[in-house]
Amino acid sequence: MALRTKQVSVGTAAVLVLGPQSNPVKMILHNGMKSGNTYIWFGGNSAVTTSTGAHLDHSATYELTLGTGNELWAISDNSDRVLHVLWQDA
Repeated sequence: MALRTKQVSVGTAAVLVLGPQSNPVKMILHNGMKSGNTYIWFGGNSAVTTSTGAHLDHSATYELTLGTGNELWAISDNSDRVLHVLWQDA
């Protein structure tokens, strides 16, 4: 099981964080922004919006397992957000 990391630049258009995998994937998402009101939203497809996605506050961390064949997308209300991603293939 390989442990992988990356940073994703998140802006006002939905961006693919992690594409479909052949096995479940354990993930940790961290909003790398340190100042207030710098949010990132995430969801399961490119239709995610700031109204429909799960909310990740600045400096917050969220852990999830991405099921087989699922994708993870992110979006923000500004163009300069940084999402740190750590994942391990199950």
